[in-house]
Amino acid sequence: MKKTDKFTLSRRELLTFGLASAATGGLGLTISGPVQAKTAVVNTKAHIVIIGAGAGGLALANRLVKQLQGGRITLIDPRADHYYQPGLSLVGAGLKPASYVVSKTADWVSAGIDFIPEAAAAIDPESNTVSTTSGKSLRYDFLVVAPGLVLDNEAIEGFSLDLIGQHGIGGLYAGPEYAARTWQAASQFIEKGGVAISTRPATEMKCAGAPLKHTFLIDDRASRGPKSQGYEMHYACPQPVLFSVPIVAEKVRMLYGQRGIQAHLQHTLKAIDPGRKIATFATSEVNKTTGEAVASTVEMPYDYLHVIQPQRAPAVIRESGLSWANRWVDQGWVECDPRTLRHLRFPNIFALGDVAGIPKGKTAASVKWQTPVVADHLIAAIQEREGTLFYDGYTSCPLITRVGQAMLVEFDYHNNLLPSFPGLIAPLEELWLSWLMKVWALKPTYNAMLQGKA
Repeated sequence: MKKTDKFTLSRRELLTFGLASAATGGLGLTISGPVQAKTAVVNTKAHIVIIGAGAGGLALANRLVKQLQGGRITLIDPRADHYYQPGLSLVGAGLKPASYVVSKTADWVSAGIDFIPEAAAAIDPESNTVSTTSGKSLRYDFLVVAPGLVLDNEAIEGFSLDLIGQHGIGGLYAGPEYAARTWQAASQFIEKGGVAISTRPATEMKCAGAPLKHTFLIDDRASRGPKSQGYEMHYACPQPVLFSVPIVAEKVRMLYGQRGIQAHLQHTLKAIDPGRKIATFATSEVNKTTGEAVASTVEMPYDYLHVIQPQRAPAVIRESGLSWANRWVDQGWVECDPRTLRHLRFPNIFALGDVAGIPKGKTAASVKWQTPVVADHLIAAIQEREGTLFYDGYTSCPLITRVGQAMLVEFDYHNNLLPSFPGLIAPLEELWLSWLMKVWALKPTYNAMLQGKA
């Protein structure tokens, strides 16, 4: 493979990719979603309010506007730009420009949807109202909360977004500008060598495979750089395993071992000293004599540090009374049935996407499968009947392991692997085809999902 990172397809590879595309309706995406018969148009006078115009909110609004006649669909979101978040890992590794992930939110909103470019300021589930930052009060019959999540930058002492791109600090989660700055910091490390540390938070997070793939990508690019013999790669995480699916965790452990990437489990990033380039981690180890957990702190020097901040539900959700009271208390995810995404205390409210308080499902692939389920149960509620579709926790992670190779990891709530192309794509093999799915096929089908077509 040439160091320019430009690739050509052989005739055999084109044929293989064509077969994969055909298997998903010509869109070339593994997140095909639950199969259902074409839904007849339903007449209604219901007012449906959707908070959030990210992947989930747009996909649902554009789906519902095709399925409902006579109702009102209101979409609330202050963001002028929509971010294709699966592409941020490519921007952060210098493989795509920041513009690759940016489009205009309004361009995705179909005719027939009321779009209010404001933030939701308050939700009152008792009176069925949502207030916006300008003071508008919207009464709803059904509410779907899909505002995504927020990054808790202040949880890490000494860290701020202004540091990204300086002092060897990266942080691609904050958006395309910061992903581009991340590559600036990472590329300096690749040129000069030294010690790189990639981290993940103790909270639930958007796409848990992202810190792993960033580690793989920076390691791969450094291994071909001018200091290929003069760098170290470390991965530090608060969890006792590298990934929540045991068989995937073991595969990643093996690959890290083969490539000399040092894993530091049960290490939580607590503080950064940018001037000294020191990262402080809280650790927990078991005393082999007493069996008790022993907490301590460890300082690790770095030349490049990739920070993934703790992640939580937005304040409007945490303050609304919609969050779990006995789970993820510090994070505020919405209390809902994991199979229907319907709120357990307020049956006219649904959660969708990152904000949903479910064991898995914070990826675009999850949204692809969640959206028809929410639509099905919402429309069933309008018709005073029971829905028929259920979400099984399907999550897909094209886990990039090198430039030009990836593992297509798909699984459910019970950690069962759910390969979309059995016999064609082995989920735990590093394949060129899985790489193509990530860098070529995923975005067109994501766009189709936003339009309510896929």
